[in-house]
Amino acid sequence: MIKRISKIGVLLIAFLMVVGISAYLTVTLIIRSEDAVVVPDLNGKDVVYVLKILTDLGLNTKVKGSEYDDAVPMNHVIYQEPDPGSEIKRGRDIRIVISKGSLTVLTPNLVGLPFQQARIILDENGLSLGKASASYSDSAKKEEVMAQVPLPGAMIKRSTSVDLLTSMGIRPSAYKMPGLTGRPLEEAILLIESSNLLLGNIKSVSIGSEPMNAIVSQEPTAGERVFEGGTVNLEVNTKDSKTGGAVIEDAGGVRLYRYRQESGFIKERIGIKVDWFGFSDDFYDEFVRPGQEIWVLIPKNQDVSVSLYKNDEFVEKQFFPAWQNRAN
Repeated sequence: MIKRISKIGVLLIAFLMVVGISAYLTVTLIIRSEDAVVVPDLNGKDVVYVLKILTDLGLNTKVKGSEYDDAVPMNHVIYQEPDPGSEIKRGRDIRIVISKGSLTVLTPNLVGLPFQQARIILDENGLSLGKASASYSDSAKKEEVMAQVPLPGAMIKRSTSVDLLTSMGIRPSAYKMPGLTGRPLEEAILLIESSNLLLGNIKSVSIGSEPMNAIVSQEPTAGERVFEGGTVNLEVNTKDSKTGGAVIEDAGGVRLYRYRQESGFIKERIGIKVDWFGFSDDFYDEFVRPGQEIWVLIPKNQDVSVSLYKNDEFVEKQFFPAWQNRAN
């Protein structure tokens, strides 16, 4: 009887042990199956899709690098690690290599495009700007690309430089620079305007043997080839005065604002601002030596105010209404 009971107890204990081990193994397998993930096939997939699917699986995306590949489009996966079908735990890293696209590319057609837009297109295609040249053109707009090297449609490697030729617009008319030396300032200004040129800087000099208010030098010099809209700088003979101050004089279709720097020993920074049409323009901003005279042109047919600054400090302001200009 005792032997029978002992036998039953041994069998019961063995049964319980088997049940316990089975339960342990089952729970362990369930836990492991919940932590394990099968690595998907990412080769050839878009990187945005890869990031989404790996995030959903609880895996981390690590970009190992990027390479050119003629077979795999740009921003698609070339290589992955671990391989597809591998079983790994959640939270592990998946390393990928991304394609930079084909090593070669067709040269885009940039002819007829604005220069800045052409540069953007080059950058988008992994190309760089090479030599940028410009020339006048009767047909192409200013800043428009007229030619390129390599030609459009050529197969080239990325990072290759592309040379561009852009338009400077229609070539301005050329003139022979008239002689202004010895002429009165008013006559010289009228001649500059009638020649479709622009008056630039006017500097004063004091030469006793020359007539007052006469041109003593010009730039460009007489006989030089100049283009329409070019600037002409003049030196005018004026009386050497030791007193400073500003005056307004008539000169053709404009008025001349003249300021002579006081005598002294050091240069001072002189600034002249002109307000007209509701805008303020810096007409002059340079260091001036003692006794030097500054000339600034003011239109006669507009309300104009002139402000004088010395070493960035305001000195005076004069207003000249349009009616006063017309009266003269």
